[in-house]
Amino acid sequence: MTTVATKTQDLDDLELATPTADDLAALLVNKERPPRPSALSASITFGWRAMLKIKHVPEQLFDVTVFPVMMVLMYAYLFGGALAGSVSEYIQFLLPGVMVMSVVMITMYSGVAVNTDIAKGVFDRFRTLPIWRPAPMVGYLLGDVIRYMIAAVVILGVGLAIGYRPDGGVLGIAAGVVLLLVFSFSFSWIWTMFGLMLRTEKSVMGVSMMVIMPLTFLSNVFVDPKTMPGWLQAFVNNSPVSELASAVRELMAGNWPAHDIAVTLGWSVGLVLVFGTWTMRLYNRK
Repeated sequence: MTTVATKTQDLDDLELATPTADDLAALLVNKERPPRPSALSASITFGWRAMLKIKHVPEQLFDVTVFPVMMVLMYAYLFGGALAGSVSEYIQFLLPGVMVMSVVMITMYSGVAVNTDIAKGVFDRFRTLPIWRPAPMVGYLLGDVIRYMIAAVVILGVGLAIGYRPDGGVLGIAAGVVLLLVFSFSFSWIWTMFGLMLRTEKSVMGVSMMVIMPLTFLSNVFVDPKTMPGWLQAFVNNSPVSELASAVRELMAGNWPAHDIAVTLGWSVGLVLVFGTWTMRLYNRK
């Protein structure tokens, strides 16, 4: 009892000085702060986050695996005999078009993912981070490019299994897929804009389908536009999806469609400039 009483008396006699601001700063603030992440590093980090979401919810891959297989088999065996006489003849024309249509349709999920993160409050956290402002958006789209690539590979594999034989070989296939990925990345900015603008996930899906369905079906994906009425040919021939499908089809066939490639790249640049700028404007104001 005597020892405890003595220690209590010593603590009472001890004078505790108030720490100064400099002492607290020296204690709490590390003078060697980590460097600010570059724009590329931040974008890749958010792209990796999108990939991790797929890892933990692999069902998200159904739209880039099961759906493309259904599209190829359904349209090849449904229209092959009627339009080209056989599936093996029709698949030479159909497969690049179905690849374009499937990947372009998949792009709408970018807007859904953005809208979901906004609803959960995740974007509020992103906006507080000292990073390049567009990095979360670019990261979303970089992660989706991997999804587009998986869909293209799956469609090509199914096509090769049922008789598709590209004369352009590996180089022609690679050029066609790269052009498709470039356009899809640019096209996805439309859906990020809608993801920020609309209030619910269902609204984003509804608006996306309303835009994508006529844009993909009113194209040269399934048939040559020469069989269409004149007024419809004017729309179909100037559609960005038709230009992209023609470019991919010719590249895989071993040709070099300079006009179609140039028009597709022009559309890609225009989409990024218009909808990318609009998306970032909404993102900064939201």
